[in-house]
Amino acid sequence: MDPITSAIVLGIAGNFATDAVKAGYKALKDVLGKKYGEDSDLVEAVNKLEQKPNSEARKATVQEEVESAKALHDSEIVQLAQQLLHVVKEQPGGQQFITQTISNVRYAATSGTGKASISNINEHGQSQA
Repeated sequence: MDPITSAIVLGIAGNFATDAVKAGYKALKDVLGKKYGEDSDLVEAVNKLEQKPNSEARKATVQEEVESAKALHDSEIVQLAQQLLHVVKEQPGGQQFITQTISNVRYAATSGTGKASISNINEHGQSQA
């Protein structure tokens, strides 16, 4: 999973609802709204995930919208996402939660209809994000 989707999923999860995680998530979401519009498919997918944070299908939709919006090409967004992932990773159990979240979203992206198209997955370092 890409770092932006990972950061969004982890920011919404609430398992690490520290002030730093909340602030990092808010900063990331604010920039997405500013750059893509509050009514964009990407921000709408994030909003829907906030309503059902355990929905693997909604997590997969966020990932799809991140790719569709080409958000991975925006250095500011990627940097905010990586900062949020770092904050989560530093929490007790953070690395394990990151790994579990990434695995669940990959599964959701490859199940359902039996058809899947996953591209541009880059995993580097310990966070695998």
